[in-house]
Amino acid sequence: MHKFKPLNDFIFGKTFGEKGDEEQLLSLLNAILAKTKHKKLVKIEIVEHRTFTAEIVGDKTSILDIRAVAEDGTRINIEVQLRDYGNMDRRSLFYWSREFAGGLAKGEDYSLLSNVIAINIVNFEAVAVDDFHTVFHLWEDTHRDCLLTDALEIHFIDMKKFKALPGKDIKNNSLHRWLTFFDQNISDDTLKELMAMDTAIYKANEKMEFLANDKEVLRLYHLREMAQIDYNSGMKKAKDEGRTEGKAEGKAEEK
Repeated sequence: MHKFKPLNDFIFGKTFGEKGDEEQLLSLLNAILAKTKHKKLVKIEIVEHRTFTAEIVGDKTSILDIRAVAEDGTRINIEVQLRDYGNMDRRSLFYWSREFAGGLAKGEDYSLLSNVIAINIVNFEAVAVDDFHTVFHLWEDTHRDCLLTDALEIHFIDMKKFKALPGKDIKNNSLHRWLTFFDQNISDDTLKELMAMDTAIYKANEKMEFLANDKEVLRLYHLREMAQIDYNSGMKKAKDEGRTEGKAEGKAEEK
């Protein structure tokens, strides 16, 4: 059976972002939001906002995110970004603001705007601190306990820092369980252990195994992987050409 990379954003969306995926999405969100002591989510509505086509999946600039709405109206957006395209802070804020503004129809009162939580799962250092999980709000600079509004909350989860974390506690920490599950190099024994501990992880793995038998999903998965490889190759070529050009200019100046 084909083994997917769980954090390929296309597969991630197919596993957590479709109707019927509520159980595993709820579990993942509660594991993430426990850091800020959110009230446990009991019900979530998944917003299916796009149909996956070869054109969308093959577009390396396309954002394949997951959108959901909690019982209290809070809107949640999850994006997986394994490669650093630069400006991740502004990019996240841009997508947060678009989701926030999109929650208000023309002529409605600002009080009707729902809180928006943006969650970024990345595989590079987006935030220069040691913690693998960081959260941002709008606090006052000198009165650090003064929150302007709880409308904004942005999470960054750094997979690289998590993998380097000694003493992962998969027995007691649900987020550690999920992030261990997301590691594409997970052993079969650890996977079995995680599934025995957590029914939501069992269900997520079950969904991935189901997807692995779908020829169209396999085709789109490989298309997405190739789009990412092509982007990386293009970036490397641009950097190499920049270095070569810089060296040539340096030599010209020496003459």
